[in-house]
Amino acid sequence: MISLQNTCKTYWLGEEKVEALKKANLEIKEKEYIGILGPSGSGKSTLMHIIGLLDKPTDGKVSLFGKDSSKLTDTQISRLRNENVGFVFQQFNLIEKFTVLENVMLPSQYAKHNLDFNPRDYAMELLTRFGIDHRADFYPNKISGGQQQRTAIARALIMKPKLILADEPTGNIDTKTGDEIMKLLENLNKDLGVTVVIVTHEADVAARTKRQIYVKDGEIVDKL
Repeated sequence: MISLQNTCKTYWLGEEKVEALKKANLEIKEKEYIGILGPSGSGKSTLMHIIGLLDKPTDGKVSLFGKDSSKLTDTQISRLRNENVGFVFQQFNLIEKFTVLENVMLPSQYAKHNLDFNPRDYAMELLTRFGIDHRADFYPNKISGGQQQRTAIARALIMKPKLILADEPTGNIDTKTGDEIMKLLENLNKDLGVTVVIVTHEADVAARTKRQIYVKDGEIVDKL
């Protein structure tokens, strides 16, 4: 499903060369539930961005769903990402002028093909599944942090992706709500068969996944 072969990411800060990712080799199979663990600045977010095709490697090979990303145009990469990958961010990244329902539906507005489902109906189905259908017409600043994160997860699922990438999904919410969000992600993997990759600096969050990948100083140092 996902393959990284000697994948590197290097950039410059002034005259300083930064090796954000060093010869990463990684295989992620369909329906896995994985934690990427490492301290701040370790390169784990860079790894996530490359897996999710948000960034291009400086060197090495990245393949998703049987396609070599280096052989795809920017338009093809954008379509592959939009149709197959859902993102959940620590900051929620909801659009304040849109309602909860409109936020969830947003990715479907950029679809490059005819959808085989009604986005509004499916968005409401997701909101009902996550227990926030009664907040569908509310704006993000009128709901709690936990409800905002549920909205963000519903938005990530609206295109029925094969892969969910969650970057510090419990970082901006309290412990009780964080536990509820983790259970929700676990159920997505177990019940819907979605591949879930969680990026975190919290060992107890990573420990809830079925396989952990440890990143330090831009290198994958351990895979369990």
